[in-house]
Amino acid sequence: MSLNRRQMIKMSLAAAGGLAMPALAFGQSRFRLKFANIMPADHPLNVRMQEASAQIKQMTDGQVDIQIFPTSQLGTDTDMLAQLRSGGIDFFAQTGLILSSLVPVAAINGIGFAFPDYPTVWKAMDGALGKHVIDAFAKANLVAFDKMWDNGFRQTLSAAKPIRTPEDFSGFKIRVPPSPLWTAMFKSIGAAPVSVPWGETYSALQTRVADGLENPLAGIYFAKMHEVGKYLSNTNHMWDGFWFLANRRSFEALPAATRDIVVKVVNESALKQRADVEKLNGELQAQLAQAGLTFIDVQPEAFRQKLQQSGFYAEWQRRLGDGPWGLLEAATGKLA
Repeated sequence: MSLNRRQMIKMSLAAAGGLAMPALAFGQSRFRLKFANIMPADHPLNVRMQEASAQIKQMTDGQVDIQIFPTSQLGTDTDMLAQLRSGGIDFFAQTGLILSSLVPVAAINGIGFAFPDYPTVWKAMDGALGKHVIDAFAKANLVAFDKMWDNGFRQTLSAAKPIRTPEDFSGFKIRVPPSPLWTAMFKSIGAAPVSVPWGETYSALQTRVADGLENPLAGIYFAKMHEVGKYLSNTNHMWDGFWFLANRRSFEALPAATRDIVVKVVNESALKQRADVEKLNGELQAQLAQAGLTFIDVQPEAFRQKLQQSGFYAEWQRRLGDGPWGLLEAATGKLA
């Protein structure tokens, strides 16, 4: 029995619909995406991203499932950045100072003693300076989302001696991430920076490979670094935040409407996480003091003067360029 053309078209459409419907009906994910970072699972970054993943899955009818890989499960900073670029992972959150190995200007938010408070930070990073860095990531074929996630103002934890003045840093072996700016800043103050992966830092303090480290209070608390430290100096030497990055091919493979949902939810979650971290860092001092840390307040002006005298600011203005440096000083005031 022969089929006419109209009947054949109807049958073809029905067959195609039968193939497509199970994924929609049973909520199977068409896009299973990986998000990786170095922070513990209970850090606000991952707590809010778990919420964001669930919300995105719901808003896309189960079509987008972002899986969270915290605590360096997929490798070191360098490993994960390489995987992001190759498409091995789809999303990655990391500080601009680490990402500066690929996009040098991303380090600019870590300029020592530049930001006095959060309003100044967000004026810069949600404004023209942040837009400049986002454009630089685009040239490296990565998609940077509009809103940075907060890691907090960084403090100095010491297992050896209290740090009160720049002179106390003389010869002090401080663990720093593998970043030229971090290394240069602490050398300019007189310290002896030691580059150690975050996952090896606890043992580095135990074995005295390092005398101390620098990190926001939340990072110190969640990684239990206070167990191997004695003194916590509130140096506030730099503000640190996470850029939320996407592999361009993975991201652009999503339908436009789906991309809009992902961007909206992730940016909204970043704002919630900022509030979480600011509140948490305000609460953690009491908890860490109860755990045995001795807290020390320092005068940041003495450290800033040391950096000015050493030529640190002038050198990094030259490295980063007058354009982005001008955007930074438009928010912070004159540095160099």
